[in-house]
Amino acid sequence: MRGYSVTHPPGAATLPIEPGWDQLLYAASGAMTVSIATGSWIIPRHRALWIPGNEPATVVNRSRVGVRSLYLASPLRALPGTARGITVSRFCRELLLHTVRCCPLDLDDPVHSALLTVLVDQLRAMPDAPLWLPRPTDPRAVAFAQVAEVNPTADTVELARQVGASRRTLERVFAAQTGLSLGAWRRRAHILGSLDRLAAGETVTRAAQSSGYTTPSAYVAAFKRELGITPRQFVRE
Repeated sequence: MRGYSVTHPPGAATLPIEPGWDQLLYAASGAMTVSIATGSWIIPRHRALWIPGNEPATVVNRSRVGVRSLYLASPLRALPGTARGITVSRFCRELLLHTVRCCPLDLDDPVHSALLTVLVDQLRAMPDAPLWLPRPTDPRAVAFAQVAEVNPTADTVELARQVGASRRTLERVFAAQTGLSLGAWRRRAHILGSLDRLAAGETVTRAAQSSGYTTPSAYVAAFKRELGITPRQFVRE
């Protein structure tokens, strides 16, 4: 196991692909959006993302983000072979941070081996973080999604017309390729997209406006429907 700590300034970066190594990204502060071919995760503070080896990924963050990374040799099969968002408990968080400080780890060292065993057991037991936004593959739906994400108030019918499809066609495509209705996908995209604003210190009112909601109460209701907690609870956590 290898590890490193870094604080990224606002911007974008492509994660290096390490053949034979799986990767765990943990947000110690701030928030980041990690994208792979099939979708993206918003990873705020105290959440982590497991990325199997050879999975190209890019990271985008609007504000500074503290990242703690662990690389685990793929033959260990520490976690499943698919990417996974993880909610990290307090104990697991401290264990993870300690492990990063101790890296590199060698399984021939009994102390290192025990530390790795406990950490992997903890990560396997952690609940999934519901921070995944699936991506469609149909070119028209991809074009629609790209505009809808950055323009939350855009009219759905007009956007559909601009990408050369009817709303009904896009409804079918999104349902088939993302498992979400068109409206549910847009709501989820806007709520998840607001997490890094909240993590950067924006008020709930400002985050609501940036997400296309006319009132903070409507934003709070949608936020709780998607994530099961309110924006203020998210910030406190």
